[in-house]
Amino acid sequence: MTTPSTPKATKAAAKTGAASDVAASYEAALEELEQLVAQLDAGQLPLDQLLSRYRRGAELLAFCRQRLDAVETQIKVLEGAELKPWDAA
Repeated sequence: MTTPSTPKATKAAAKTGAASDVAASYEAALEELEQLVAQLDAGQLPLDQLLSRYRRGAELLAFCRQRLDAVETQIKVLEGAELKPWDAA
């Protein structure tokens, strides 16, 4: 599945709405989110596009947070009989 990168594709993706349709990967979601932030920061969008891109950004942010939480859960090291969060230090 490809991640929408054009304004029309982004708008269409925002309308589809299913959480599994948000992005193909964390990296793709983050890249699209960065593009959306740049567009919003430019301040040149009409109100309806501003709102749709804000909604899309919220979806992407939730997706990224969910993926990070899932990875954090996976990065636990088994120590004895107890799962303990991994300490990288």
